Amino acid sequence: MTTGEEPEGLRLTAAEEASRRRRNRAIGLAVAALCLLFYAITVFKMGPAILSRPM
Repeated sequence: MTTGEEPEGLRLTAAEEASRRRRNRAIGLAVAALCLLFYAITVFKMGPAILSRPM
């Protein structure tokens, strides 16, 4: 690459960058919700017996 040339690669427009940000946030929220769901199911399946087990 010589001086004055733009680097090779894809240039995103402002609308495309905003769309990518929204999609990334949605994916992040979905992953977080799934983690919380798995945690809640695990605690629910353990039930109150988890509090009275011997140490």
